[in-house]
Amino acid sequence: MSSVGTMSHPQSYEILLVPEHRQSDSRAAEPGTALRSAVVAATGETGASGYPHYTGEGVEADIDPATHTVEALLVDGAELDYGLTVRIAEHTGGTREENGAAREGKDGGAAGRTA
Repeated sequence: MSSVGTMSHPQSYEILLVPEHRQSDSRAAEPGTALRSAVVAATGETGASGYPHYTGEGVEADIDPATHTVEALLVDGAELDYGLTVRIAEHTGGTREENGAAREGKDGGAAGRTA
């Protein structure tokens, strides 16, 4: 049994990959603009860093639930590229796929149909 299973921590986070701010680079994206985002869900396992492990949408992260600090991160199986930084937000809804299915269900499955 994983030690994470007995801890209380958020079940999902939204990971935001944003460019680092550099005053000398006028071509860089606007600071705070996410270049990629992913919703990651708790796996119930402890990651290599010793913190709860989260996965989803090509992103794997170990996140300290006390400080909300990303302690380890892989994006599409690779470490974060230079010039990018990570931000997180606690995610209170389901995955993007679950939310999409819920929206389709609200209109009785009529999305995209014409009379």
